[in-house]
Amino acid sequence: MFSFVIPYMCGITGYIDFNSSTDPGTLIAMTNSLSHRGPDDSGTEYFGNIEGQIGLGFRRLSIIDLSPAGHQPMYNDDHSLCIVFNGEIYNYREIKVLLEKDGIKFKSDSDTEVLLRSYEKWGSDCVNKFIGMFAVAIYDANKNILTLIRDRAGVKPLYYYWRDQLFLFGSELKAFHKHPRFTKVIDFNALGVYFQDGYISAPHCIYKGASKLQPGHRLEVNLISREVTTHCYWSVHEAYNKKPLNISFEDACSETEKLLVSAFQYRMIADVPVGVFLSGGFDSSAVAAILQTNSTSKINTFTIGFEDDSQNEAAFAKKIASHLGTEHHEQYCREEEAMAIIPSLGHIYDEPFADSSAIPTILVSRIARESVTVALSADGGDEAFAGYYNYPKSLKYIHKLEAIPKPFRTLFYWILSGIGFARPDFNLLRGDRFEKLRLILHSNDPVTAYHIIKEDFTEREIRQLIYITISSYNTPFNENNLFNKNVDVLSKILCTDYKSYMCDDILQKVDRATMSVSLEGREPLIDHRIIEWAAQLPSEYKLQGLNGKRVLKEIVYKYIPRELMDRPKKGFTVPVDKWCQDKLKNLMLDLLSEEKISLEGIFNPKEVTKLVNKFLQGDNVDFQRIWKLMMFELWYAEWVK
Repeated sequence: MFSFVIPYMCGITGYIDFNSSTDPGTLIAMTNSLSHRGPDDSGTEYFGNIEGQIGLGFRRLSIIDLSPAGHQPMYNDDHSLCIVFNGEIYNYREIKVLLEKDGIKFKSDSDTEVLLRSYEKWGSDCVNKFIGMFAVAIYDANKNILTLIRDRAGVKPLYYYWRDQLFLFGSELKAFHKHPRFTKVIDFNALGVYFQDGYISAPHCIYKGASKLQPGHRLEVNLISREVTTHCYWSVHEAYNKKPLNISFEDACSETEKLLVSAFQYRMIADVPVGVFLSGGFDSSAVAAILQTNSTSKINTFTIGFEDDSQNEAAFAKKIASHLGTEHHEQYCREEEAMAIIPSLGHIYDEPFADSSAIPTILVSRIARESVTVALSADGGDEAFAGYYNYPKSLKYIHKLEAIPKPFRTLFYWILSGIGFARPDFNLLRGDRFEKLRLILHSNDPVTAYHIIKEDFTEREIRQLIYITISSYNTPFNENNLFNKNVDVLSKILCTDYKSYMCDDILQKVDRATMSVSLEGREPLIDHRIIEWAAQLPSEYKLQGLNGKRVLKEIVYKYIPRELMDRPKKGFTVPVDKWCQDKLKNLMLDLLSEEKISLEGIFNPKEVTKLVNKFLQGDNVDFQRIWKLMMFELWYAEWVK
């Protein structure tokens, strides 16, 4: 039986102004900047005391309950607590029963009230009882504390800003721009992270003074001491540091399937049409298959097709949908439709973001929104069950590296360093394998080596590209020290990608894409119980040779014939490089003109011009480097100039 949930896919924002100089209209403007996240309702609350001003704002996307009982901000009985909440607590009914046994009475059937009552009874530790996705702000007037909480995996975004006696928070950075005392000063160290990875890992942010609250963390602002402190209540590292389970492959498949069924059913609502993004791959097929098998009616599946056969998986998805018996929606996208989205990417992703698969994700979200208000995306399977193709390749390189005695690695590093810095042909046209080899030899752990293998720009290349002197920021790729000695290399890589790439690229991509069209996005594979279980499975149950997702594949084969599933993966991409050779050429030239780059004073204009000219001449240029520059310039034009 499906658990009935009243969801609040929305936007939250607010502030603490210790100078008490914020105009009341500012909170309304901050809140309304997130109207795309919640077009159906809004609410604001102000609090003033001798410590300062506090404001809480909320935008609501109504899925089921339109009654006033679900309105936010929401108070407890004595008005000592006030909450704004973005997300869903899927097991809220079970928690509600526990609270009712203790004599607590409820005024509504909303998970927001359950969350509020849970905090009232258990304090911040209540978060350990939740299964869900959430970004929460709770003002406790008795304690003079504002608490922010973000879900374990980081499905829901939550930013904050602390500078000059002003604390801001919000679901997106857009809200900060509406406060007159928010300063738009670029953090160039964070910009370096962007050019390495294509996204900026939490807790870092593109603006100085701003941060992302890390997944599995809570933050407290003490209005008396004016201290801002953070605390980790859950870490994926803890799951991987546990001893691997002694379990047969068959039992591993059986127990994993039970978890998947539970996680997927929690994310279904019986009386609201729910759609599933179906690409035809193992992850989305697993979600569609299990949900359709456990449903008495047809579920909606959505697939976007492309004219370019090399990128198109729509035909495979259609066959799978037909086999499962879903209500399938398929739409082929013309190049012009996809390209028309690109100029808006700087607005939708209000921090530099270079994952071009955002384009088809926005397109499929638009298609789904025409039929449903809730869509399930099948992200997280690759990180939990080792599905990416680069995993076996990276493991091969890392194992070869580890086979070389450390003294010889050090010797080779210094030899290559002497040769490398004397090379006259060093340029930014493509990744320098010579430079990467040198850095890998110098790396002290497999996670650092993995990062060097996959990063787009090395630090030396970034220093050549960016005029401003930058320093390196620590990211999840610098956390090898958090692992126990018994954790193997694959597990370290999976854990790091779960905390970095999945959170700050994949989840950010889906959240902004779905919310841009007021579509509620859910992530059934990103249930914390799944990753806690998968982390303890023997690595060979996830990856054996080149065969990744072993456990997940065996489960899918129970629902869908092998011949429909076993095929090369094409990925969810669009040929932006081809477009920039032709129809988007003028956009690229305008964004990256030498005059514009020179006036901004951020990048080396000669290097940027060389990249663009060589690309247009048909030379072997890594286009991802140009794309990162283009996406930065789109963001810069929207939010900084």
